[in-house]
Amino acid sequence: MQKHVTGLVQLVDVSGARPRAQTVWPTVVLPKSAIEAEIERLADILRPSNGVRASAVNHPMNTGPVPAYAPGIAVHMQVLKPGEEVEVGMRNSSLVDMCIRGTGGVKVGGKQFAVEKFDVWNTPSMETQIYRNDGSDLFVRLSYSNAPLLERLEVHYVDDEPASTGKKYTEAAEASAAGAGPRARDVAKPIVIGRDGAQMLGYEWLVDIDTVDSQPLLWPWKEVSPHLENVHAMDLGYTGRHLYVLYNPATGRRIGTSHSFFATIAKVPAGKVDRPHRHSSAAINYIMWGHGKSVVNGEKIQWEEGDLHFSAPGWSVHNHASREQGLMALTIQDHPLHIAMESLLWQETLKDPILKLGSNRGPDTNLNTLRKAA
Repeated sequence: MQKHVTGLVQLVDVSGARPRAQTVWPTVVLPKSAIEAEIERLADILRPSNGVRASAVNHPMNTGPVPAYAPGIAVHMQVLKPGEEVEVGMRNSSLVDMCIRGTGGVKVGGKQFAVEKFDVWNTPSMETQIYRNDGSDLFVRLSYSNAPLLERLEVHYVDDEPASTGKKYTEAAEASAAGAGPRARDVAKPIVIGRDGAQMLGYEWLVDIDTVDSQPLLWPWKEVSPHLENVHAMDLGYTGRHLYVLYNPATGRRIGTSHSFFATIAKVPAGKVDRPHRHSSAAINYIMWGHGKSVVNGEKIQWEEGDLHFSAPGWSVHNHASREQGLMALTIQDHPLHIAMESLLWQETLKDPILKLGSNRGPDTNLNTLRKAA
C-alpha cells in the first residue's frame, strides 16, 4: 500500500522579518599528506563492483545529502590502477577534472583523448564517460561536480546503466540534432506586451529552446603552461589576478569552463599580496606548486604544494599571498552559475562599490597602464 504525506501545509507569518544571517563555512585545507594517503588506500582496497575507486572531500560544516567541499561543489579523488577501466553512466550534473598523477585515456560521449598530469577537461551533463589507466603508475584525477546543488534540489538524475537508458538518450539526441524543417515555435508568434520589451510566448517556446553545442574540451598542460609565463612575469603592482581562465565558448558571457564552474590556472610571482576582496561565488584552490598564506574572514591559514584549500566561502572577505617561490594553482569557482542566476555580487576591494557582475560593468585593472609603461 502506498503511503502519502498528510501533514498540513503551514503558513508562516514573516511580516517585518529581518533577513536571516548566512551561515558561512570556514576556510579549511586538506593537506597533501592526507590526499596522498587516501590515494594509496583507494589503490589497496578490493575493486568495487562498479569499478569506481573514489573518495569525496567533505567539509566539516556540510550537512547535505551528499559530501561537498563547498555548499554547491563536490570534489572527488578518482583512482584507477594500471590496466583498470571504468564506465560511468549519464547524469545531469557536469564536471571539471584535472589529472594530478599518472596518465590515462578519457572518452566522454563520442569524444576521446589522452591525459597526463595537470591536463584539465570538462564533461557536459548527460554524457557517458569511460576512463582507463594505460600507464604504469596510478591514474588519479580531481573531479569537481555541481552534484551537491542538484542533490539539495532533489533533481540529480543518475543512470548507471549506460547500455540501456543511456543508449536510448543518445539515439534521441542524435535524431534531434539531425532534425530539419520548420520548428513548432516558428508559428507560435510572440505577443508584445507594453512598450518596454515584455512579451508572451506559447508553450512551444518553453520546450524548444535554442540549443548550444556543449562539448567536452581538453586543455593540455603542455599547451597551457607556456602562456602562464605571461602572467607570472607581470609587475607586482598589477591590480588584477595573475591567471588565465580555461574558457569554454559554449558558456558564452558566463565565461566558464563548464556551465556551473570556471577553472583558472594562476602563476603568481613571489611576494604578491592580493588586496582584500569578496564575491558571492565560492572558490577551491588546488596548489600545483609553491606555498603561501591566506586571510579569510580574519583567519590566517597556510598552504603549500599539493594542498586543497577551500579558499573563499561565499561573500567572505579574503586575500592570498605568495611566498618566496611564488605559486601556481588551479581554482574552481561557481562564478558562471551565479551569473546565470543574476546573483554574482563582487567587491574588488573593500573601498569599491558592490557590483552585480553580468549586469554592471566590472572593475577596471591597471593592465593598460602597465603595458604602456613597458
